[in-house]
Amino acid sequence: MDITKLKYINGLIPAIVQDADSGEVLMLAYMNQESLAKTLETGRTWFYSRSRQELWPKGETSGNIQEVVSITTDCDQDTLLIKVHQKGTGACHEGTWSCFHYPIKGEQELAATPKILDELRRVIRDRKENPVEGSYTNYLLEKGVDKICKKIGEEAAEVIVAAKNRSPEELSQEAADLLYHLMVLLEDGQTPNEAVWSVLAKRRK
Repeated sequence: MDITKLKYINGLIPAIVQDADSGEVLMLAYMNQESLAKTLETGRTWFYSRSRQELWPKGETSGNIQEVVSITTDCDQDTLLIKVHQKGTGACHEGTWSCFHYPIKGEQELAATPKILDELRRVIRDRKENPVEGSYTNYLLEKGVDKICKKIGEEAAEVIVAAKNRSPEELSQEAADLLYHLMVLLEDGQTPNEAVWSVLAKRRK
């Protein structure tokens, strides 16, 4: 699509940035034609700062860059949706993963949905790229596949025991432990969650 045909208001177009893995909205910023062109050219997000009146690459000083997966526009062609792989500690200058963390109505929603697996995978990947002293995840990744597989065997056995005990609460706890260790194994094996979801989708009947 010709980016000159987009509907810019005073030279700017709003850009909603979304985590490509979890679907979480990370931030809202503005682009002009030049910053959009740079984003397309570099594969990383560039925005236009209205306060400084200049272009700025996301993560220029913080290192929290955004690698672009896709860019689409809405039906009116006056808003962009940019799906990214967020790197570093988060999109917000306050240190959170998303800029949207101040609830106006209700409590801040937690990812108590299947999407938590993608969020968990993101955290594990971040630990791998940015090790934290004392992190259990880093311990497992450093020990390697044998240690991780041993833990999966142990957790699977505990799931079986919980199921035999007929305790839904215990079963949910042990199942969560098993899923966590499985996510670590997938990261160690460089196998994306999407590859697993794809297999499950093909098997659905």
